[in-house]
Amino acid sequence: MPDGPDRGGDAALAVVATTPEVLAHPELDEALLAPWERRRLDRIRLPGRRADVLAARLLVRLCVTRATGLPLDTPDFAQRCPGCGGEGHGRPYLRGRPGTGVSLSHADGLVAAAAGPGPIGIDVEPSTRRPGPAHVLRRLLPEAGLGEGAAEGAAEGPAPSDGPELLRLWVRAEARLKAGGGRGVDGTDGAGPGGLRLLEWTDRPRAAVAAVAATTGVAITSV
Repeated sequence: MPDGPDRGGDAALAVVATTPEVLAHPELDEALLAPWERRRLDRIRLPGRRADVLAARLLVRLCVTRATGLPLDTPDFAQRCPGCGGEGHGRPYLRGRPGTGVSLSHADGLVAAAAGPGPIGIDVEPSTRRPGPAHVLRRLLPEAGLGEGAAEGAAEGPAPSDGPELLRLWVRAEARLKAGGGRGVDGTDGAGPGGLRLLEWTDRPRAAVAAVAATTGVAITSV
C-alpha cells in the first residue's frame, strides 16, 4: 500500500487492482451492471478488453458502496459528455447523487476506480508503458518541459521525457482531466487549479502507476 494518502471519514476512496482480482470478488457480478452497460460489453470483441471494462465498472460500484454505504445494486450510473452535453458517453456520474463524484480507468489487465465527495478523477497504467509520440506529449503536457531534443531522446541528462517519470506525469494529467481540472501536471500531493488535490503512486505488486485527483483527501484501499 502506498505511503502518504490522507485518511478520514470525509476522504474519497480509490482502489487499484488487477482485472482477475476484481472478477474473483464474491460480491461483484456482471448482473450489477445496467442494461446499457451490458449492451456495450456485448459489442466488445476482444475478451481481454471486455474483462477490463467489466472489472472497472464493477470496481467503481464497490468504491461507491464503501464511500456512501449504498448497497452494491443501488447506484444508478450514467455518462455525460462535458463537451457536447450528450448522454451515453463521456464522464461517469451517479443519477440522483450530484455531490458524489465517480471515476474509473482500465489498461491491459489493470483497473482503478474512485468515489467520494465532489469532483474526482483516476487513471492507471502499467508501469512498463511509455506514452507517446513525443510531438503529441509536448502539446498535451506543456508543463512537463518536453523540449525537442529531450523528447527525441537527446543525451542531455535526466529529463521528464525519460520513461517512468513521463508516465507519472501522464497519469497525473489524465486524473486531473477526468476530474474536470484540465491537463496540468503540477501540484502532486497538494492543491491545484479548482481546489483539486493530486496524489500519484506506484503499486509495485501490480506493476502499476496510478494517480487520483480530488477535492478532498484520498484513502487508498484494496479490493
